Amino acid sequence: QVHLVESVGGLVQVGGSLRLSCAASSRTFSAYAMAWFRRQAPGKERELVAAISRTGGATAYGDSVRARFTISRNNAKNTLYLQMNSLQPEDTAVYYCAAKGDLNPGRVVRDGYEGGIWGQGTHVTVSS
Repeated sequence: QVHLVESVGGLVQVGGSLRLSCAASSRTFSAYAMAWFRRQAPGKERELVAAISRTGGATAYGDSVRARFTISRNNAKNTLYLQMNSLQPEDTAVYYCAAKGDLNPGRVVRDGYEGGIWGQGTHVTVSS
């Protein structure tokens, strides 16, 4: 089973950029559809930020981040990425990467991660 570790987030000014990474411990990384979620406040529901297929050829984004964020993966390096540009205060959140096994290498999986594998979360704060 894959184990996921997110990179350290940080404090970014409005309009700035930050790249998160999520390193997987297993060489079976390519067997998992992946996604980034975030929780903007304690008690608030986690929301899908972006998702990517096993091959990386298909992606999907939440409405609030589309055109600003880019999800990608490098299966040779067992790593998932989230490039975040034009950051806004409402992007402040704890970001989590998640993995879900999927038989279809070209499918983007947007839900059903509850039973999957999660990283520990990383804090991103966008300051004005």
